Amino acid sequence: MAEIVLGIGSSHGPLLSTPPEQWDLRAQADRENRKHWYRGKTWDYESLLGERAPGYAAEVTIESRRERFHLCRKAIEALGRKFKETAPEAVVIVGNDQREFFDEGLTPAITVYRGAQIRNIQHLAKDNPPGINIAEPGNSPAEGANYPGATALADHILDSLAAENFDLAQSDTTPKAAPRGGIPHAYGFLYHSILGDTPPPSVPIILNVHFPHNVPKNRRCLDLGRALHRAIRSFDGCGRVAVMASGGLTHFVIDEELDRTILEAMEKRDEKALADIPEGLFKVGTAEIKNWYPVIAAMNETDLDFRLVDYVPCYRSEAGTGNAMAFVYWE
Repeated sequence: MAEIVLGIGSSHGPLLSTPPEQWDLRAQADRENRKHWYRGKTWDYESLLGERAPGYAAEVTIESRRERFHLCRKAIEALGRKFKETAPEAVVIVGNDQREFFDEGLTPAITVYRGAQIRNIQHLAKDNPPGINIAEPGNSPAEGANYPGATALADHILDSLAAENFDLAQSDTTPKAAPRGGIPHAYGFLYHSILGDTPPPSVPIILNVHFPHNVPKNRRCLDLGRALHRAIRSFDGCGRVAVMASGGLTHFVIDEELDRTILEAMEKRDEKALADIPEGLFKVGTAEIKNWYPVIAAMNETDLDFRLVDYVPCYRSEAGTGNAMAFVYWE
């Protein structure tokens, strides 16, 4: 029977792969955005700046940006070393799709990828939002990459979860016709920047955290994690499995209070606190915190210990927009 030997949670995002001197590429888009989600409602930039007065000017100096970029890169390297030291035989990665894999014609809530090959390519396009193209080298090597899928483990997860009344979608190939032409960047960042393009066979589990109306709710994501733990434990095709989460924390408006609530609940194994967070807070980028929920619940079923590598709120504007980055593991 398989054993979960490692859990990892990591943020992904353009700021992690963009020189801090160029974070303003994304900040300018923030200033022009008239629908910033923050604490359950939308704000234009000027209103958000007024709400969060006196603002975050001290947090967006070039010195602060450089320091926080360095801390993030240091944490990413630490997660990569931990994975390499632990040497799992397979990995299950929970992330999300942002219309890179599925288009508007199909938006499944939970998808298990069971293909034998996982394609990863950079998505460079003239119509990408400002600051996206410059960050693409963090998601994939320039020439692209193909990674091995863990088909037998994926099929076992599909069968095991179906037996527990999960209604799942499954995919055998990364669609070439989709905007990205490969696996979403939520996975690409982990494969490339943390696992160094040499992952063991893997199973991507793709959540729909962004697009109405079939977004899995908090409790369902936690249920999924417990069921995923049972599925992995009952698999006899390998011995050592890692589970990873990609995304979050709060963005594009950073809310350190919410982030601390999430991290404290993880440390205390307090799933009720996670379940009770209002669904309305999980909008836009902050919704990616839901990618962590299944991994948190799975880890809570093990005797592995939680370790916070770092929490780094990467501010890029005076109104407190940016991306709060977190890096954790269980061992």
